[in-house]
Amino acid sequence: MKSLIALLAAVGATLAAPAFANQELAQKKNCMACHAVDKKLVGPAYKDVAAKYAGQKDAADKLAEKIQKGGSGVWGPVPMPPNTQVSAAEAKQLAQWVMTLK
Repeated sequence: MKSLIALLAAVGATLAAPAFANQELAQKKNCMACHAVDKKLVGPAYKDVAAKYAGQKDAADKLAEKIQKGGSGVWGPVPMPPNTQVSAAEAKQLAQWVMTLK
């Protein structure tokens, strides 16, 4: 029984690690300077972004492009600048993570 509990705990830790790693990437790339998971800062909360794009098949691709190229007008008058420090793979990873938030 103890080994089963240990195994489940290990699996749970493994499953949780990617979400933490993605938030850590968002912090490393300075995304969290303007965004938070659950509240508006300069930009919208990531949960609000996920809700707005929910159900759109190409949402992660759209968001990844906006992460890299920036954008304006979708969330109000404050534009999001391009994030040239974020690679295409990192932008896709961040966008996919945002879309998991609810």
